[in-house]
Amino acid sequence: MPIDYETLRVIWWALMGILLIGFAVMDGFDLGIAALLPYLSRNDTERRVLLETIEPVWDGNQVWLILGAGASFAAWPQLYATSFSGFYHALILVLWALILRPVGLGYRNKMAGTKWRQSWDRALVVSGFVPSLVFGVAFGNLLLGTPFHFDDTLRPFYTGSLFELLNPFALLCGLVSLTMLMMHGSVYAALKTTGEIAARATKAATLAALVLIVLFTLGGLWITFGIDGYVIISGAEHGGPSNPLYKTVIRETGAWIANYGTHPWTMLAPGLGYAGALGTIALLRAGANGLAFITSALSVAGIVATAGLSLFPFIMPSSSDPSSSLTVWDSSSSHLTLFIMLLCAAFFMPLIIAYTSWVFRVMRGKVTAEHLDHDQTY
Repeated sequence: MPIDYETLRVIWWALMGILLIGFAVMDGFDLGIAALLPYLSRNDTERRVLLETIEPVWDGNQVWLILGAGASFAAWPQLYATSFSGFYHALILVLWALILRPVGLGYRNKMAGTKWRQSWDRALVVSGFVPSLVFGVAFGNLLLGTPFHFDDTLRPFYTGSLFELLNPFALLCGLVSLTMLMMHGSVYAALKTTGEIAARATKAATLAALVLIVLFTLGGLWITFGIDGYVIISGAEHGGPSNPLYKTVIRETGAWIANYGTHPWTMLAPGLGYAGALGTIALLRAGANGLAFITSALSVAGIVATAGLSLFPFIMPSSSDPSSSLTVWDSSSSHLTLFIMLLCAAFFMPLIIAYTSWVFRVMRGKVTAEHLDHDQTY
């Protein structure tokens, strides 16, 4: 084949990162707006305006999540099996929260009653708050290591529980994720609305960006000085078979920041996270909401990339048996499968990007109360 196995594995690790970043950037502002719905809007008309900013695009944005899940199933089957079984309860919680979004958007305006709409508004807040928090908690537990191991036949056994996932460091990572998406959602709301809604969104985005900087810094210090990372000391063949039991792994202080010393260019990721958040604050103050949305997206991309680059080459470390940890080198599909999938991705991803771009172009412009028919239920 024209691409060797090692290179294909790295390419698919990078593509998984791109899909995760795509989901965080594209669907992140939908989640952020939903989570902040009670603050950004003060009456039914304002809530309808806010929801109208995301209704035409949320389902297309969620395609990035579906692509990520599908790619993990096909490219990283051991990761898919281990994570979906180990994080089962957390993923079910996210799934139910995400289900509330289309149902809430679809049914909220079917009746004009205050209690009816308030109930669906609360459901929409849950649909934004819970996934935003849980996704960050999941990344925090990846950095800590998750309690699983393989037997001799490579059957994964998860020995943790849902409540063990809610540890202090993971909750900090969850707050980083939540404030990051609240910042991104508020910037989008400021870009797409006018008047008091836009003013409140600007304040919320500025505050969220400041809190994000503080929490991101605390997380970095905690990883540097308070958490042991993982290091492969033998047996990792970059082009070898996908068997995680062929290697030996130890835990070591400072291992999660080693990549930044070995490859200084990786410092661009956390740097982008900080620069994007600071740029968002400055551009919002200058009234350049369109540019602020770009810098907010760059901050989101930088923070997600920071987690991935810190972990590399690990993709799911094991705290109960470090040598069972899943890495880029021993948990992928076959050489042929990765190559065929790469050809498919090269064809379909540009189509998705083109379609998404077209939708946002058609739906460009501000959403105002004048665009709403106050007497219409639909």
